[in-house]
Amino acid sequence: MIITLFGMANSLTSKPSVLFVCVHNAGRSQMAAGWVRHFAGDRVDVYSGGSNPGKHINLAAVEAMLEVGIDIANESPKLFTIKNVKAADAVITMGCGDVCPIFAGKRYEDWALEDPAGLGVDAVRPIRDEIRRRVVELLNELGIETK
Repeated sequence: MIITLFGMANSLTSKPSVLFVCVHNAGRSQMAAGWVRHFAGDRVDVYSGGSNPGKHINLAAVEAMLEVGIDIANESPKLFTIKNVKAADAVITMGCGDVCPIFAGKRYEDWALEDPAGLGVDAVRPIRDEIRRRVVELLNELGIETK
């Protein structure tokens, strides 16, 4: 689902910003942020956070991303902040949409994705690939050409 309230907040700047939020900020949101960095480099400001951050990043997510050449091993789960939400043009939630505050001028999407917590790398690969597909679509919609 996509909810847009009064357009893009930072439409006057040339660099969009995206916030990915999932409960633990240990898997889905970290993989999404990794894909954005991979495809967009410094052309997009990307943040990720959790409503209830875990203690460690999901090792199966790290392994799945390493398989495609993206290293998220040095990332750590963190709490998303109101400042992150206010700074983002697009806020993508992944299972915690009711926790994320809504501000006018933001684009909101809820990506219904399986939580990789407790899953092995074989089960995480399809989640990784679906996140990739959605990130490419999001970047294209934001006017960012993927490499």
